[in-house]
Amino acid sequence: MFLIPYGRRNKSLANKSRDIFDIDNLFDDFFNDSFMPAWFMENTQMRVDVKENDREYIVEADLPGVNKENINIELDNDRLTIAVERNEEINVEKENYIRRERRSGSFCRSFYVENVIEDKVTAKFENGVLTIVLPKKEPTPKKRNRIEIK
Repeated sequence: MFLIPYGRRNKSLANKSRDIFDIDNLFDDFFNDSFMPAWFMENTQMRVDVKENDREYIVEADLPGVNKENINIELDNDRLTIAVERNEEINVEKENYIRRERRSGSFCRSFYVENVIEDKVTAKFENGVLTIVLPKKEPTPKKRNRIEIK
């Protein structure tokens, strides 16, 4: 037994009515829609890798589809915070209907990074990946204070 896909939007068929209660069109539009509901979209939690070596911390965050202008990075009291705000609007005009959809949201992640030279922190955003380099301060030897017992 072979299954052959059937295209509901075949141009050779007579024009079907675009009734909003037509269940076949509803599912066809739903699963072929580029603006899928949130449960089919990627997780809104950003994926982040934090690497450390002797000289620096390197933070890489995957932010596909985000504009650089919508990213906010702050370093305050040894806490690095990456915040992103997304605002999307889709306007589609076809034969006899207009569809306008909007989606907005924000998310952020914070990391504790100690002994960072705050003035030398750099960040770049390329191909959907945010890379932050946080140089470390020179380690200071632990000072021991010997206390004499009297």
